[in-house]
Amino acid sequence: MGNGQRELNHTVVGRLAPSPTGAQHIGNARTYLIAWLAVRSRGGQLRLRIEDIDSPRVKPGATDLALDDLRWLGLDWDGPVVIQSQRLPFYQQALTRLQQQELIYPCTCTRKDVAEAASAPHNDQEGPVYPGTCSGRTVADAQILCQQGRPFSWRFRVTHTPRFKDHLAGEQSLDLRLLGGDFVVWKNNDTPAYQLAVVVDDAAMGITEVIRGDDLIPSTPRQLLLYKALGLTPPVFAHVPLVVGPDGRRLAKRHGDTRLIQLRQAGVRPEALLGLLAWSCGWLGKIEPVTVRDLLPLFRWECIPRRPFVLLPEHLHAIGYIS
Repeated sequence: MGNGQRELNHTVVGRLAPSPTGAQHIGNARTYLIAWLAVRSRGGQLRLRIEDIDSPRVKPGATDLALDDLRWLGLDWDGPVVIQSQRLPFYQQALTRLQQQELIYPCTCTRKDVAEAASAPHNDQEGPVYPGTCSGRTVADAQILCQQGRPFSWRFRVTHTPRFKDHLAGEQSLDLRLLGGDFVVWKNNDTPAYQLAVVVDDAAMGITEVIRGDDLIPSTPRQLLLYKALGLTPPVFAHVPLVVGPDGRRLAKRHGDTRLIQLRQAGVRPEALLGLLAWSCGWLGKIEPVTVRDLLPLFRWECIPRRPFVLLPEHLHAIGYIS
């Protein structure tokens, strides 16, 4: 693979990384199942990380609920649970290294400023492109802004977009200049942004492959830029198609209640849901109850369809659940 990425091998270390900003749903479960099977089918190690640094959106009790959901599905992990909110000094160290290289700059623009900029075309998934309003600043300008009492974030300068080969989605050649431009690595509330935190954590945890939803494909070149800037070796990336509703849009309340806690409370057996998810991945010829251990010898990357899985009412009926 390009960019110094590791090849898939038998010493793989994967991870599950739920975010406690809401309850886990069927789409999350499908991605977690694929990630778990990809690692366990090769005798690898699996780490668990709770991505809870987006504090305004974190829901009380959501972390414990996510752990209960994983256990209900039969998905285990190795070692202690890593909590992002307990790792802030490590993100600060990475920020300092980026500052020392002048790869980032202080930005006083608000989301409204960016959205209203005349030169900021809008991308439906990634939002408006940052027009570079503050890109003329240097790291030293941060001290002046602090003295003036002006809040600011830190943005990474995007000079190019690295190509990468996704293990499932294939060759990827995106243009970050059209997908948001210079991106935030540290927010103006003095907390790390997702892009920086996930790179620091995956490297520290020895992660060799990252399996996640393909809505995060545009995040990958940003993270590759950070891996290089921080002198770290990136993992292999594999982005899996999402679970969507009948309207083709990602699962939401408009599609009914597909939260795992709701399925559990409705009496749905985990084996039934696993059977549906395995069938959607092409590992079973029909929807039938299975355990994660049953699926270990059946796991094949090549069976997973490259299109989103459309969750229909009849699928929910098949597993004994009426939303």
